[in-house]
Amino acid sequence: MSQSMTDAALRLSRSGPPAGRPVTGRARRNRRETAAALAGVPLFAGLSKRHVARLAADTEQEVFEPGQTVVAEGMLGEAMFVVLGGTARVTRRGKQVGAVLPGDFFGELSLIDGGPRSATVAADTDLTVLRLSRRTLRRLIEQDPSISIPILVGMVARLRQISRADV
Repeated sequence: MSQSMTDAALRLSRSGPPAGRPVTGRARRNRRETAAALAGVPLFAGLSKRHVARLAADTEQEVFEPGQTVVAEGMLGEAMFVVLGGTARVTRRGKQVGAVLPGDFFGELSLIDGGPRSATVAADTDLTVLRLSRRTLRRLIEQDPSISIPILVGMVARLRQISRADV
């Protein structure tokens, strides 16, 4: 796949039902539940409840069916995802390197720099995620630059965690 293709293009090019369809059999999460899910992400651990609530206001819930690709390795990223329900596999160069479960998150590097995805994440079961766009985070940082430091601290903590896991 082309590295110039973005997550948005991937969503548009998927075969089958589009992602982002409403959750069936369950009401959409309210803003408080969304904020609680975002607060569980270490990247946002240092943010105030007010800042997390502002992020939650612009977060979208999406559902992926088994086999659907959420993000593809090498594609430019525009969002991060927090898993609310279901499971997905993580592959790198075609080999499974991990899995995501409820409470996990992925895509945080692309959230910051919009760079290429380092892995593919595809749903194994119905997968419900929160999608936080890069544009939303950038807008909040532009409005209140003081949140940059806690986000950087959260990112460094995440990178250290990943580095320890690779050893």
